[in-house]
Amino acid sequence: MAGHSKFKNIMYRKGAQDAKRAKVFTKLIRELTVAARNGADPDGNPRLNTAIAAAKAANLPKDTMVRAIKRGSSPSEGGNFEEIRYEGYGPGGVAIIIETLTDNRNRTASEIRNAFTTAGGSLGETNSVSFQFERVGAIGYPAAAASADEMFEAALDAGAADVETMGEGHEVTCAPDDLNGVREALAAAFGPPVRAQFEWRPQNTIEIADDKIETLFKLLEALDDNDDVQSVSANFEVADETMSKLTA
Repeated sequence: MAGHSKFKNIMYRKGAQDAKRAKVFTKLIRELTVAARNGADPDGNPRLNTAIAAAKAANLPKDTMVRAIKRGSSPSEGGNFEEIRYEGYGPGGVAIIIETLTDNRNRTASEIRNAFTTAGGSLGETNSVSFQFERVGAIGYPAAAASADEMFEAALDAGAADVETMGEGHEVTCAPDDLNGVREALAAAFGPPVRAQFEWRPQNTIEIADDKIETLFKLLEALDDNDDVQSVSANFEVADETMSKLTA
C-alpha cells in the first residue's frame, strides 16, 4: 500500500460518520474562503474552480459554499488564514508533508510538532523533504465511469501526463497548471470526478517495517484529524501481506 494512493489508503479517521463529515466540511470551507481571495468568479480563478469541484464531490451544501466564497472575496470578512507547509520525518524514516490553513500559526506549529514528537518523528525545515516529492494535479474516477482504454484516451487527449487504472478506479495525473482543463474535459466525457486536487506525489516510496506501522498510522491519523491540516502526503509503502493482516 503506497502512502499517497487515495484508492489504496486505509481510512485513518475513526469515530462517527457525522464527525468525519464535519471535519471534511471544515477543511473544504477554509479552502473555499482562501481561494476566493483571488476573486469570486471560478472561471477566472483556477484555485477556486478546483475548490468548488472538491466541495461538490463531498456534497457540501450549496448555501455553505456561497457563504464561504462571499466571505473570502470580501476584504473585511475573509479572515486571516495563513497557508503554511510543514515537513518532517515520521517513524521508520517516512517523509511527510503537511499543508495547513491556520488562523493561529503558533497553535498549529505546536500541535503538529507534538504529534511528531509523540510518534518518535521530527519536524524539519521547509524543503527538507519536499525534494523527494513532485507537485501534481490528481483526478479520481470510480471504475464504473469508463473502461481503462476510454479513460486513458480521454485523459491524454485532455493533456494529462499519466493514467493509472486499478480495481477501485482510475487515477489521472497532470501538471498542476493543467488540473482545471483536464478536469473539465473529463467531466464533459464522464461526469464529475470523485476527486480533483493538488497533491504531493512521492518520487520513490520506502517500505515501512511492521513494528513501525501502528505508530505511523497513529501519527497520520492525528495530523489528518487536525482542523488546520488540509492535506497529508507521505512516501511509505506497506507490503500486501502486511496489509492483509491489518485489514483482516
